[in-house]
Amino acid sequence: LGTITQQISAYMTDHIFPMGDAFLDLHSGGSSLDFIPSAAIEPTDDPALAARNFAAARAFDAPCTVIIGNLGDPRTATATACRAGLVTVGSELGGGGRVNAAALSVARRGVRNVLAHFGVIASSKASSINADRPIYELKGTPAYVYATAEGIFEPFHELGSEVRAGQAAGLIHRVWEPSIVPEQLSYAADGIVYARRQPGRVRPGNCCLAVATPQ
Repeated sequence: LGTITQQISAYMTDHIFPMGDAFLDLHSGGSSLDFIPSAAIEPTDDPALAARNFAAARAFDAPCTVIIGNLGDPRTATATACRAGLVTVGSELGGGGRVNAAALSVARRGVRNVLAHFGVIASSKASSINADRPIYELKGTPAYVYATAEGIFEPFHELGSEVRAGQAAGLIHRVWEPSIVPEQLSYAADGIVYARRQPGRVRPGNCCLAVATPQ
């Protein structure tokens, strides 16, 4: 499986990306996290490309726009697209691997908006309802809250809640050992709760929460 994945990745990089001008990556939060529906800006060291990425992500017009560097991991599709010089827009549309009407509506409108932004379809097909919202960023490791023990995670805040560094984020309960005091997790960054773990069961190292900080 690893060899096949590498071959597909090489084919995308060497043959598909050079034929394109832009890359739009649609996600539904994987299986573990729920997200505020959002457009994601992929960081790049190229100032001109960074400006085009920013403009395209804003055109997507999701309820939230977030700069996500994936802790510098160069293996992501969006990082690869940026290295290929493509204008790149990522997204997180809901979560838990589910499909829901609200997130699907954001996705459909966002795709139309980006196509209109690039002149592929008429500008009359675009619409804007979130233009004045702030830009957020996941600022490195402090943006994430990870499980430190095995158990059931009890989050203290809903998506979109404003939180502060040092504030209690939730508890991990070892329900099979009720005599053990639940382990408290805390935030390490100021901002809003951007992502929250969807399954209750956690093991050490599982991402429980992500905090997006206003720019």
